[in-house]
Amino acid sequence: MKIIEMRGITKRFASLVANDHVDFDLERGEIHALLGENGAGKTTLMRILYGLYRPDEGEIRVEGRPVTIHAPKDAIALGIGMVTQHFALVPTLTVAENVVLGFNEGFRLDRQRIAEEVAEAARRFGLEIDPAVQVGHLSVGQRQRVEILKALYRHARVLILDEPTAVLTPQEVEALFATLRRLQHEGLSVIFITHKLAEVMAITDRVTVLRDGKAIATVRTASTNEEALARMMVGRESFGVRRETSARRGEPLLRMEGISAVDDRGLPALKRVSLTIHSGEILGIAGVGGNGQHELAEVLSGLRRPTEGRLLVEGRDMTGASPAELNAAGVGRIPEDRHEGIVGELSVADNMALETLPRFVKKGRLDRQAIIAHARRLIEQFQIKARPTDRAKTLSGGNMQKLLLARVLSRKPKVVIAPQPTRGLDIGATDYVRSQLLAQRERGAGVLLISEDLDEILALSDRIAVIYEGEIVGILPAQEADVERLGLMMAGAAREEVLP
Repeated sequence: MKIIEMRGITKRFASLVANDHVDFDLERGEIHALLGENGAGKTTLMRILYGLYRPDEGEIRVEGRPVTIHAPKDAIALGIGMVTQHFALVPTLTVAENVVLGFNEGFRLDRQRIAEEVAEAARRFGLEIDPAVQVGHLSVGQRQRVEILKALYRHARVLILDEPTAVLTPQEVEALFATLRRLQHEGLSVIFITHKLAEVMAITDRVTVLRDGKAIATVRTASTNEEALARMMVGRESFGVRRETSARRGEPLLRMEGISAVDDRGLPALKRVSLTIHSGEILGIAGVGGNGQHELAEVLSGLRRPTEGRLLVEGRDMTGASPAELNAAGVGRIPEDRHEGIVGELSVADNMALETLPRFVKKGRLDRQAIIAHARRLIEQFQIKARPTDRAKTLSGGNMQKLLLARVLSRKPKVVIAPQPTRGLDIGATDYVRSQLLAQRERGAGVLLISEDLDEILALSDRIAVIYEGEIVGILPAQEADVERLGLMMAGAAREEVLP
């Protein structure tokens, strides 16, 4: 029995066709993956089903009946719930208050009755959560459980989960999967939006693959494999870049000694962090987002001053140095946000020259010909699909990232700081970025890879340091690391002896 049918769904944003006559259906009691690269149209399609967008063309049926969904309240009334990547919870309210928020009858709140009802619902759905706890005190995984409970409390029969594992530790992912299997047995239907192949194989019954806004195929999970799904996602055979050889680790290049720093609100973000990056190695920093990774990258690139400790580059004290001074000392940083790393209105050529402008000054004036020639060389070397004169803002995400790589790596820095270098990129662009980081390692640079993608950390790193609440809680050789061991450290449940 099909509970959801979407037929010929088309959605345009100006000249961009996000969904191009997409067909999708969901059976009662199944977990169905919506798989595709970033930008393939997965979230747009589900936002249409949940009433956040209106389709330009197409029809939606719920249990065989044509419906019009103008807004989320219409979807909720039809038994459709959605948990987005960014939770819509009020931290100062309790779990119970968040669950009933906007759904209680009348204006008076009977807190005791609400707590009892929510506790009963949590027991019924197997979602272990204390209804009296303030949401602000919960972990990310527990907050996600509250969002799921909120949807089920509103009598959802269909649950849309948008990239639900993006902010979870491996143990929290396992707990989520156990919850979904239990709910599936009770008749709930789940749409699982993801670009992670291993998760698709682990939890789903069927898979629909989207590519460039089109539905490529729908297959039974049991009759496919990761390689076949990847081919459907990207339209080609090869994917997956990994470190093949063990490190030929050389001299220490960059050293952090007891570095502490505060975040933008003045709260402690880094707590006496000590790390050493050697030539010819990739040191991976693993951790759930928001545990000090952002501040760590900023300290290492001169964008944030430490409150204590020392930063040494090849033995030279560079504590509190500016970005330009660290740049001159051989520290290259790939910006964490590619959109902030470029000046969109400037040309590709101008963006490539931004950090080395003095090289292109001739008799007191910028040598435009030299800037264009420099850009042409880098466009060819880094396989960028753009012309030197194109405005940088017109590039795809993958080509923007290649532009930033070209600008930083063409200077052959001794140390490369790479925070979240593949976030939001498709498989092809991800492979390219990873291969460039491995190439830096091979030429003898030291690379600090900060990533929330544990598969990426395991695939590229020679050593792995785990950061939790601003502290380094362990450093392991990559060959000794596994998902379970790292996951416990990422959750703060285990520590290893820390040797920087």
